[in-house]
Amino acid sequence: MRHLFFLFATVFLFAVSACHEDNKNTTTNPTELNESTPIKGYALLSKINGIWSGPVNSSTSIGNFPDYTADYRPISASQVSAKNELDKNNDLFMSFFVTWHCDSYKLAFRNGGFFTGMKRISYLVIDSVAESGNTAFYRFTDFKAGKTRSYADLLFRNDSLYMKVYTNKYNSLPSAVIHFAWDAGKQDASAAQPTITNFSFPKKQLTKDLCKSFDGNTESIFYDDNLDVFKDSEQPYVGKTTVNVNLNSLPTAAKKVYLIVTTQPLFSGFTPQLQNIKYKSRYVIMDAALPSFVFNYMHPGSYYLYGLYDTDANGTFSTGDYIALNGTNPNTAFTLAAKEEKAVNLNLNFSIP
Repeated sequence: MRHLFFLFATVFLFAVSACHEDNKNTTTNPTELNESTPIKGYALLSKINGIWSGPVNSSTSIGNFPDYTADYRPISASQVSAKNELDKNNDLFMSFFVTWHCDSYKLAFRNGGFFTGMKRISYLVIDSVAESGNTAFYRFTDFKAGKTRSYADLLFRNDSLYMKVYTNKYNSLPSAVIHFAWDAGKQDASAAQPTITNFSFPKKQLTKDLCKSFDGNTESIFYDDNLDVFKDSEQPYVGKTTVNVNLNSLPTAAKKVYLIVTTQPLFSGFTPQLQNIKYKSRYVIMDAALPSFVFNYMHPGSYYLYGLYDTDANGTFSTGDYIALNGTNPNTAFTLAAKEEKAVNLNLNFSIP
């Protein structure tokens, strides 16, 4: 069935390619905003919430990978975000929020992170929308340099999300080519519900005025945190969890430790609940020689933490690998409050028989 969805996505994208794009850029102050004010792309804020997972095909230096997970939840009444790490040099922090863009209220897509240790933060503003029944398409474009520089297409159909991001590779190409494509399915919607209720999300409120933020810039992209108009550190509500791993003198050279954070436990007693892997919220692969990691911009909520010392380097749980065991409990539970900074210790003390 998946290949049929790809075919549908291609046809649908072609059908909406003629949707009009807003090119007006008059410099005016934001007008009054209330629940009756139209906001272009507003419905996406409700559609994106939840834990999504699926493969990524990428033209970037990090290549393809079979599973990318993003846990989207509100971080204000008019903004939703997700943070994901692959390792200490590659991460991604994405959010969608209500912006004033000189002539009207629209949705903006902030897409930024580290790729092989180099920072990039792009701001794309919605220019095309097509919504019909259980299908919705949204296009976001670099509002300074235009679609030739960078744009992103999001296609929702039932509980599937197909995201494609395009770039002209630092202006080295005459037009934008595929940067990455993510074919994701919604794994869970329950983890986001407490925050949805807390904020009465979504509300028609201004998150960030981008009208004059890029005056003098040739593109809506930053490569320096100090120049960013809406820095990572300015994001509301989210917190930070530092995981400190005790390896009990296990060898570290060329060894990897996997950290997995879920919203539901992976064990009942000592019985694995493998079906709960769909509740994976964050994960990272790190060198055993540096057994500490910070999960930054983390959603408040209740979590379960798991660690794996990968003895045989096969990338999965197997005999001889080490996990954390608290007495007879392999679940390390913790709760993170809004804007809280928390440390959690994980003792990898049990060798899998």
